[in-house]
Amino acid sequence: MRDELELHAARLAGQTLRPLAAARAGDTPLVAAGWKVSLARHYLDTAAEAALLKHGAAAGLDVAAQRLFGGGLVNPSEGRPALHWALRAQSPLTGEAETVRVGLQPALEFAGKVRSGAVRTAGGERFTAVLHIGIGGSDFGPRLIADAFEDRADPAIKLKFAANVDPYDLDRAMNGLDPKSTLVIGVSKSFGTEETLYNVARARTWLEGALGDAASQHLALVTANPAKAKAWLGGREAHLFDMPLSVGGRFSLWSAASLGCMISLGPVVFREILAGAAEMDAHAQGSALAVNLPMRLALLDYWNASVRREPMRVVLAYANRLRMLPTYLQQLEMESNGKSVGPTGAMVAPPTAPAVWGGEGSVGQHSYHQWLHQGSQAVPCEFILAADRTRDPEGLAALTSHALAQAEVLANGRSLAEVEAEEPGLPEGVAPQKVHAGGRASTLLSHDAFGPKAFGALVALYEHRTYFAGHLWGLNPFDQWGVERGKTMAARLKPALSAPDKADDPVTAALIRMIT
Repeated sequence: MRDELELHAARLAGQTLRPLAAARAGDTPLVAAGWKVSLARHYLDTAAEAALLKHGAAAGLDVAAQRLFGGGLVNPSEGRPALHWALRAQSPLTGEAETVRVGLQPALEFAGKVRSGAVRTAGGERFTAVLHIGIGGSDFGPRLIADAFEDRADPAIKLKFAANVDPYDLDRAMNGLDPKSTLVIGVSKSFGTEETLYNVARARTWLEGALGDAASQHLALVTANPAKAKAWLGGREAHLFDMPLSVGGRFSLWSAASLGCMISLGPVVFREILAGAAEMDAHAQGSALAVNLPMRLALLDYWNASVRREPMRVVLAYANRLRMLPTYLQQLEMESNGKSVGPTGAMVAPPTAPAVWGGEGSVGQHSYHQWLHQGSQAVPCEFILAADRTRDPEGLAALTSHALAQAEVLANGRSLAEVEAEEPGLPEGVAPQKVHAGGRASTLLSHDAFGPKAFGALVALYEHRTYFAGHLWGLNPFDQWGVERGKTMAARLKPALSAPDKADDPVTAALIRMIT
């Protein structure tokens, strides 16, 4: 099956993108949960796309969906299902999935009580600030939500974030906050993450300086290891919330990990986000392969990364609310599928997940778009149009036209003849510098009424796409051994900072001497 795809890729490599795309311009967009997606501008034709769908069917993408939503063991290295989807289910489930679903309710109820004043500070006042401390999946998702819907936040409750072990990150977050009116939320699934424990310990000391023994009333801990959290508290009581073991960190923004967002935005808005994700879940679970949006995007990733050997994908979010989405997707996709060995321990054959990067349109047009247009590498791009229709129409029209123009020029380019015809009399050597090679493939995703539901559906779409792509590559998207090794080495090296000879690697020892 893969050989057939290689033959199609070789055949299409000799063709230009413009006529290929024009032939597909009339194709019906893929539609799911209000999102519409065009795949017209890719190096595909009817025969290649048919072969790609055949490959997806043979790989058992439908079976993979059934396994995920059936609570099957999709994380073999840790012997677990992946039940992040259960957190946003809109009706009762069964077994462990139902436990996960109802386990979210205490966090939502607590958030409502903080907002209403039913839960108060040790001094009997309302909380006026929330300090969220976490890193990786315990930070990116909540930060993305908070940034996307900042305008919906309760103005009486300031939400701050700290993630980095660099002391200045927490200092910056605490600046201007009053410990007597601040709720500190620490999020760590294992309750063993060094950066988070360091920052939460510093924040606890800050609270204790103002509140003494009552400081723990200003602490909320979200973890899958409550015993360790209670030991850390030393017998004092704090607010504890569950992060299910079957929910991976980078899939956890639907969980109590987003407690700060639930407080800031309110449970109603957060439930809208969950409802949008649930709509995408229903589509991913129940739609046929040909119209299944996350499956089709996963197949496209396989086509571009594994068959056409494209090592990168650029995400261009033409929506200020989604300016942090590329950063979020870097962890979701690159930590999930940034691997070359499958669950059985065998190397997988084709190149796997591409590097994902990008930014906010139209801001990026004034920096790295130059490289996208005229650099020596042709990189597939992903445009996301998610206009906030309540905003100024003139600005929205400009934003939309910029996105469409960028996609068109990336695909169609600009020939030397076109340059010379449009700009006659240019100084010698200038015209060739204005040539655009074109041939840059792109996808366009759009939504007509972006809001919390559309946001939830979009993030769920990328989650399922990541899972299905991992299945196509023969990977386990739910573990991260590469990350774990770095943590282990950091712990080993810390003593060497004061005694370089304790470092096993001679270069590391030399570097320690250089920086200390």
